[in-house]
Amino acid sequence: MNALDIGSVVLGLVVLIGGGEALVRGASGLATRLGVPSLVIGLVIVSASTSAPELSVTIGAVLDNEPDLAVGNAVGSNIVNVLLILGASALLLPLAVKRRLVRFDIPVMVGITILLLLLGFDGEITQLDGGVLLLAAVGHIVLSFTVSRGEPNGPPAVESPSPPNRKVRPRWQGVLIGAALIALGIALLVLGARLLVSGATNIASSLGVSSLIIGLTVVAIGTSLPELATSLIAVRRGERDIAVGNIVGSNIFNLGFVLGLTALFVPAGIPVAQPAIALDIPLMIAAAVALLPIAFTGFTIRRWEGAVFIALYVAYTVYLVLAATQHQALQGFTIVMLYFTLPLLAVTLIAVTAYEIGVIRGRKHAAPASPPNYDDTDAI
Repeated sequence: MNALDIGSVVLGLVVLIGGGEALVRGASGLATRLGVPSLVIGLVIVSASTSAPELSVTIGAVLDNEPDLAVGNAVGSNIVNVLLILGASALLLPLAVKRRLVRFDIPVMVGITILLLLLGFDGEITQLDGGVLLLAAVGHIVLSFTVSRGEPNGPPAVESPSPPNRKVRPRWQGVLIGAALIALGIALLVLGARLLVSGATNIASSLGVSSLIIGLTVVAIGTSLPELATSLIAVRRGERDIAVGNIVGSNIFNLGFVLGLTALFVPAGIPVAQPAIALDIPLMIAAAVALLPIAFTGFTIRRWEGAVFIALYVAYTVYLVLAATQHQALQGFTIVMLYFTLPLLAVTLIAVTAYEIGVIRGRKHAAPASPPNYDDTDAI
């Protein structure tokens, strides 16, 4: 550990914030100019952009013969995205979730996550497996744009009359500016992530941490910082569709494009470590599945639910550190988590979900014959 590595981490964070700001501004402006729902922009354009560091790191790890780092990066990033980034975003501001996201995109995310476990159960992601994952991600993108055509974009904005001396910017000019901001944001995000990951990985390696643990924690958080910066800035700017769509789309992109596309160019396949199959991939599935009832109950991810997600990620990270160092507290920590914390959390989530569903049904039965036309993002 030296000052250069610490400086690289700090500079990477600064560059990431600037890249996230540029990307959100460009994406929201492009969505407005092209008439595309901001949710689709978040699911496709923003998520692909913020996943660029994961793709770069995964390809580099495979070329450097570090398959554990490649798999750990993709799986760890998805865990970070749901538990840490969505949790932090919800703490900042409760996230309204589109019904389309709950009915289509989150189930696709859950499905491709389970698909990874099934394909990797034999201990590797083959070229054929990579093709299947890539095809699933491409199918999601095609369906996203197809479904969005039939969705109302909301009432057209009423533009206030421009001052006599003010020039009205042509539509093509706005599209070019939006695209330029997105390109600038991507470049800054990739640069910032590379600076941060390089410094953080050097620090972790100097402490004797394994490649899988580095991939699941340091690199996963580092390459997910673009998603964190983008989602937090999107929430602050009121673009909550971009914030949620970015996370869900990024998770699909990480498995379909990052792992799938990389596997296509590796004839021998990408090995999947047994600990990843036994713990990390199932935890990724659990996080994705847990998002469904939380999003469904009121179509809102509330602050307390965000806090629960963050607490779960902290517990998972503590477990990884204790396991990597073979600390004597590992056994006691595992017993508390398995036999007390997780069952209590499961019971709480089931009870809250049942209560929320009961409230929803009660309101539907009490609704007048001609109920008002709620907007798609309204919380129930």
